Amino acid sequence: MPARRHSRTLWLADPASALFRSEHGRFAVGDDITGGQFTREQRQRYREKVRRCLDVFERMLSEHVFDIEKPLTGLEIELNLVNRSWEPDMANARVLEAIADPAFQTELGRYNIELNVPPRPLPGDATLELERMLRASLDRAESRANEAGSEIVMIGILPTLMPEHFERGWMSHNPRYAALQDAIFAARREDLELDIAGVESLRMYADTIAPESACTSVQLHLQVAPADFAATWNAAQTLAGPQLALGANSPFLFGRRLWAETRTELFLQATDTRSPELANQGVRPPVFFGDRWITSIFDLFEENVRYFPALLPETSDEDPEAELAAGRAPRLQELRLHNGTVYRWNRPVYDVVDGVPHLRVENRVLPAGPTVADVLANAAFYYGAVKMLAADDRPVWTKMSFDAARANFTAGARLGVDSVFYWPGFGEVAWDELMLRHLLPLAHEGLRRWGVSTAVRERFLGIVEDRCKTRRNGAWWQSETVARLEARGMDRRAALAGMLQRYSAGMHSNEPVHSWELP
Repeated sequence: MPARRHSRTLWLADPASALFRSEHGRFAVGDDITGGQFTREQRQRYREKVRRCLDVFERMLSEHVFDIEKPLTGLEIELNLVNRSWEPDMANARVLEAIADPAFQTELGRYNIELNVPPRPLPGDATLELERMLRASLDRAESRANEAGSEIVMIGILPTLMPEHFERGWMSHNPRYAALQDAIFAARREDLELDIAGVESLRMYADTIAPESACTSVQLHLQVAPADFAATWNAAQTLAGPQLALGANSPFLFGRRLWAETRTELFLQATDTRSPELANQGVRPPVFFGDRWITSIFDLFEENVRYFPALLPETSDEDPEAELAAGRAPRLQELRLHNGTVYRWNRPVYDVVDGVPHLRVENRVLPAGPTVADVLANAAFYYGAVKMLAADDRPVWTKMSFDAARANFTAGARLGVDSVFYWPGFGEVAWDELMLRHLLPLAHEGLRRWGVSTAVRERFLGIVEDRCKTRRNGAWWQSETVARLEARGMDRRAALAGMLQRYSAGMHSNEPVHSWELP
């Protein structure tokens, strides 16, 4: 997405960030794609340039000084637009013009927008201040959107979205989105198949990447030192399952009740460049949990280059070896562009701001919503727990197979509050028990070590604790509300619209979702 440079600290919105950002990162790139058709020679040249960038990055990790003072955190929230009938409103250009705030930007679908929050340190009462700022920003945006005939909803998958909404005019007007779609279907050479079995089942084909736009998420960024990256990434991977069970908020897709967090499986299938035959051979999909624990951030970038072909092989004029020899931090544009087309749930990020490089872990596990308070509670849990798990003398990933972490991820997405995980020292353990007995105390201590105030810890981790004790998250509330409305005689579409209307009221109240009333 086009970005605006303000200062060194605003790295999430800096044009130097050539990431395909966001959960969907949506393959949104900081620098515009100049063309959608690429020759064989361009692809070969791009592959060679990516490998050169990888070699330079390896040298930088051992020789270069990275920005590690006062590690910062960052936040991105993807949002949906609905009309007065609670159906998707293909109006993001009109709404963004009305909002007139560079923090809000376009997304893949014309019914999507994104809010980019400037990075900030964690200590003290910063999260309470962030809550006030986010609520004020969203309230103002909502008021402007209402004037333009739309309403903003913060939810993992818009439950009133149906396949017919994608029949025409669904994609935002930006050449890079069309280039992305062309690249995916050129690689796949056939329509996308969606096949998700949950409480109910969905099977359909799509001849565009429109279903991918249904996935709206929250991305949490954490700046880390090179020496700490592997431990932080491994810790984040172990937390992915519990995170999903805690924050699941996407139970409905195209009128069907599927997984507690359907968004993860939808995103995998809706961006899959593989034919069924390649999938059967074990070829890795672009949406990738990973295969193993790592010892360095280099492992992840090397894996990208080894296993994933380029989707958009756009080559820059930078000579990375010359930049490094001159004492400057190279942008490594091709390496970062390529990294942006591999959708890891915990993505490695290399970036340069004001000539100084830094590294981040981008956590992309969580859906958007239900409220600002819930989003920040999820973030507080993640930042606190990941700090403690990464600092452990005998970390959990030395006692736990990677396959077990991946199975926990799938269980959290499928079952939400009913998940059972494997965890060393506990064996097979219910999600709420693992949280209350082990992970939540770790999160409290981790935030304390970050220097986070008692007031912040009590407010936001208190929300997490109450959610665990009541076993209620956004997915539970949505599913239970629809079931009750249907029991009153509503059909599924009417029940989804009625639920979304009640959801919107709860979202604006900023009362945590576990406390919302049922109809």
